[in-house]
Amino acid sequence: KAMVCFGDMFIELPKAQTREMLQKDQEQLDEEINKLRKELHVKVNRLYEAQGKAELKGFNLNPMTAEELKLIHRILEG
Repeated sequence: KAMVCFGDMFIELPKAQTREMLQKDQEQLDEEINKLRKELHVKVNRLYEAQGKAELKGFNLNPMTAEELKLIHRILEG
């Protein structure tokens, strides 16, 4: 069993259920973060356009995923 904090309260739940809840929450947070990042690109480009400046170069790059980062570490470690 695992102790999970909900607000002011601690609840004891099975580890499998706790892990599943945390994974779902993390997936939802990742989706929201990606959505905000995409919206930010559009907003920054509109701002630069309104100021009469050129679009930022390299601003549309995407961050590496955790899997890609792990693979790079494996390659570098040899």
